[in-house]
Amino acid sequence: MKGKLPSNMPLIEVLADRAFRAIWYVGGVHEICRRMELFVLTWLIFDITGSPFSVGLVLAFNNLPRPIFSLFAGLVADRFSRRKIIAAAQIVNTIVAVGLLGLILKDMILPWHAYVAVCMQGLTKALDDPARRTSILDIVGEGRIVNALSVDQISNTLGKMIGPLLGGALVAFPYTGYVGAYVTVLLAHIITLVLITRLQIPHLQRLTSQMEPVWRSLSESVRYAFRNQSLLAMLYITIIMNALAFPVQQYITVIGKENLGAGAFMVGVLTTAEGWGQLTGAALMAASRNVKMHGRIFAIGSAAVLIMVMVFVWSPWYSLAFLLLVLGGVGQAGFGTMQSSITMLSAPREMRGRMVGLMSFCIGVGTPVGAIWIGYVALQSSTQLSLSANAFAGLLLILPAVIFTPLVKKPTQQLPA
Repeated sequence: MKGKLPSNMPLIEVLADRAFRAIWYVGGVHEICRRMELFVLTWLIFDITGSPFSVGLVLAFNNLPRPIFSLFAGLVADRFSRRKIIAAAQIVNTIVAVGLLGLILKDMILPWHAYVAVCMQGLTKALDDPARRTSILDIVGEGRIVNALSVDQISNTLGKMIGPLLGGALVAFPYTGYVGAYVTVLLAHIITLVLITRLQIPHLQRLTSQMEPVWRSLSESVRYAFRNQSLLAMLYITIIMNALAFPVQQYITVIGKENLGAGAFMVGVLTTAEGWGQLTGAALMAASRNVKMHGRIFAIGSAAVLIMVMVFVWSPWYSLAFLLLVLGGVGQAGFGTMQSSITMLSAPREMRGRMVGLMSFCIGVGTPVGAIWIGYVALQSSTQLSLSANAFAGLLLILPAVIFTPLVKKPTQQLPA
């Protein structure tokens, strides 16, 4: 029919939405910037200290604010202008980047400066995530949410690929180094701020229940999660994955430099490998229609990532390590897209911000504990043994949620609020 998009092309249909494209651009540029900044600071810390434990602390501090602020951030996203929340978080990121660039220019940068910076980045992400993700659902509606989140996953993946690659290239290039890398980070923050001014997020009427006292509102969302067994199983697996699987991303620097003998640029290239897999997985889901068994895809993706970690860390060859990370990236695309889909589709509209906040809380609980624990075990044994043993433990720990809950057996559904 003339003037109507084909119903069998959901990817094109989502991208044709101007409001969605605007928030997609914001997320994509921000993720490039965030990943580049994390890579540069991780390489800087390893350069200064030579300690895998110190590298683990970067991840720990980056995620430390999540369990503290995420639930409140979700409540804020349910009650206030999401566009203003996204803008405020980005302004803080820009100010922090200016401060770090000044320290680097004066050659005064110390490890604790980097830890403070990544901690602030974690705080702004805790604020940004519930506001931005629920805004996507507000824009596209429930019928296109899996496709929209898959497209969003593509931009996140491109950020994960381009950010470390660009950061590694700038750090390795003698005429740029850390100064050139951080000038680029600052420019990316400024571009993101400009893009935020073009956001068009629907203004939804806030319900009376959203203006309840803070603690009652938060406890209501937690009680709802415990009543919905599939949602609870997803949150449990999220904690396990962020504690025992995803810290490997931070240790790609260590594995690449120490075990594979790669320099800054080639480690940056290795860091993009997961991204190629995520792009493939996200593109497949973005083009899919009528996805119902979100939990099944989520569980398969989780298992694939854990198995990849167990094998990747022992790879004696750069090419094999790259391939394994690509395969793990496909699994991570399923994990990440379905994690957000289950979170939002399981909850009533007035509770979605809090549910995304609760999901972010679970990420924040798992990641710092896992990063510190894996770093500690690495000091007592080796980085490879620590990562592989903990991934195997993670595989065993997710089994009860897969076997004894409806997560993989039934379609995602809401319960009465």
